[in-house]
Amino acid sequence: MTETNNITRRRISILIDGDNAQAKLLPQMLAETSKYGQVTIRRIYGDWTTASMNSWKKVLNNHAVQPVQQFRYTIGKNATDSAMIIDAMDILHSEHVSGFCLVSSDSDYTRLATRIREAGIFVMGIGEKKTPRPFVNACDLFVFTENLAPKKKPAPRTRTSSSSKPQKPAPKPVKDPEPIPLLKQAFEIAVREDGWASMAMLGNALYQIDPSFDPRTYGHGQLSRLIGKYKKYFELRTQDSNGTTLFHVKLKE
Repeated sequence: MTETNNITRRRISILIDGDNAQAKLLPQMLAETSKYGQVTIRRIYGDWTTASMNSWKKVLNNHAVQPVQQFRYTIGKNATDSAMIIDAMDILHSEHVSGFCLVSSDSDYTRLATRIREAGIFVMGIGEKKTPRPFVNACDLFVFTENLAPKKKPAPRTRTSSSSKPQKPAPKPVKDPEPIPLLKQAFEIAVREDGWASMAMLGNALYQIDPSFDPRTYGHGQLSRLIGKYKKYFELRTQDSNGTTLFHVKLKE
């Protein structure tokens, strides 16, 4: 059975911590999860009596997501994670799904992700870049919401009169470190005896090292395009297989 068939047959439960996720990204989160299987269970947890959950109410019906009510019994305490963890364990033992997507940036779900992996079940996470590393590493795959958000177009510059005060320049965004060390480390795992590594095996090795690896973090939609950017370090080769183009990578001396 091919990996494509595995993904097609995989049934995924997406569980969303409504207190730690963005309602405006729900369509993108569902689309991202659908890349790895069929999303059969869709639930979101929160206290729906509070005003902070109002932003979710407009999008849930459109995407068939079931809201689960969880009252806050104590001020300052979040009971959502407990309800979501209990539900996840019930779903896990029901064996109705073969994968989970946990949407949150909260480290409280680290043990849950670990437990799901221990059962041999695929688990992915979706959260912000501020998500604690233990939760990220507990997942098979972790997607940052910053890579799902639509890219903002730069605002057009407006002319200012000489009498107006000069505006302070906007702070420059913090750039992610270059991926060269990570790519080289993954290549050493995926390389064959002939000195080449398939792009698919390289991708698998990258996720083993860092579940949050994503070419979109570095401005590229595909791993092959990211590798192609670093011609100084890597050589690319293509191979036609039954109408499909396969990519192979070699680390230059």
